[in-house]
Amino acid sequence: MQDAFAYCAELVRAADRDRFLAALFAPAHSRPGLHALYAFNVEVSRVREVARQSLPGEIRLQWWSDVLRGERGGEASANPVASALLATLERHSLRSTELLDLIEARRFDLYDEPMATLADLEAYARKTSSALFAVAAKILAHIGANAVAEPAGIAHAIAGLLRAFPLHAARRQLYVAAELLERHRVQEQDLFAGRTSSGLNAAFAELRNLGRRHLAAAHEHITELPSEALPAFLPIALVRPSLDRLDRCDAFAPTEIPPWRRQWLIWRAARSPARIAM
Repeated sequence: MQDAFAYCAELVRAADRDRFLAALFAPAHSRPGLHALYAFNVEVSRVREVARQSLPGEIRLQWWSDVLRGERGGEASANPVASALLATLERHSLRSTELLDLIEARRFDLYDEPMATLADLEAYARKTSSALFAVAAKILAHIGANAVAEPAGIAHAIAGLLRAFPLHAARRQLYVAAELLERHRVQEQDLFAGRTSSGLNAAFAELRNLGRRHLAAAHEHITELPSEALPAFLPIALVRPSLDRLDRCDAFAPTEIPPWRRQWLIWRAARSPARIAM
């Protein structure tokens, strides 16, 4: 089992560096559980890239659902991420409901149907990004932290989707709500052709402001959390700098915060929790 948790740690180090760094500020005995959770998230969030087609992707996601329902015992024990995740859920007496909802929401990733409304986008973010923060907080402090996790997760997801927009547009997939594009008279064919416009800039500005509003809502409650839960939320420290940087970028050419600065922002937030959702 120790090998399974070590595998998860290395997967998270390679594929989700921000959460790997944030987990370093958690107590040593809690890190394996966080690594298992984050490794699971890596696995389900990259299903489209691995499977390439919707049917194999559906099969992979269904396998994970079966694992969480206890229906793949032998197969799960042979999979390091699955075995570590199940051990983590058992150790911390956690139900699998939120993770099952996360898997269900990830089915959207497999298809090219556009996100219809901003409410749909927020619901998607709530079931994926917000759920991940909430379960991490339960691993660390055995508490419900939805007052922070929900808005923080939505803000985090919006920033991430804006950074990934060129990739999504290249494969004709839209997470930017269709109603937002229609309001600003943005044509889908222009997006898929890589053509920017004043309407697209206005739509993205509106989306960034929505992210900032959710970030402000998270900030109102972050200091109410016990200190044990705070490492779960350290990646939120990257959201506002990311949104500010995106203000100055073309939608098709977003720039990332340099790795050294990402590490510094997480370190600074760990030293001053009030900065986590600033």
